[in-house]
Amino acid sequence: MGIVAPSLAQLDGELEAHREQGRGIVTTNGVFDLLHVGHVRYLQAARALGDLLVVGVNSDRSTRALKGVSRPFVPESERAEVLAALACVDYVVVFDELTPVAFVRAVRPAVHAKGGDYCVDDMPETPIVRGFGGDVVTLPFVGGRSTSGLAARMAEEARK
Repeated sequence: MGIVAPSLAQLDGELEAHREQGRGIVTTNGVFDLLHVGHVRYLQAARALGDLLVVGVNSDRSTRALKGVSRPFVPESERAEVLAALACVDYVVVFDELTPVAFVRAVRPAVHAKGGDYCVDDMPETPIVRGFGGDVVTLPFVGGRSTSGLAARMAEEARK
């Protein structure tokens, strides 16, 4: 079971010990509002890229700014706890910014992973990760599986 870090600053000490042992740190980030099979497959693939996986979770405030006032459906503390319960996740930290730039700058991963629906060269975190010698990769996107899609289906069912 993973650990939910109270802050990036407190996570840094933990990660430094892993770096000293030569362990490859992988990061990814997202809202992870309603956890679904697409998330799980994606997180497992990200974890396979290194020795430990650190997941940055958008705060409730940043989720509202990115996804709209009806989101998130699940509070940040619960989203973090659910992610930390997955065997493939080692650390989870909530961040409040709209982009994961500060998160990846603080963690300094060997690899930063995102879903296949992103373009590596368009992501604001790419130059940060590459600047300290890390790599940015995209992982296969699981089509037809998204929180927005689930929410739309549930709303449609509720209307029937």
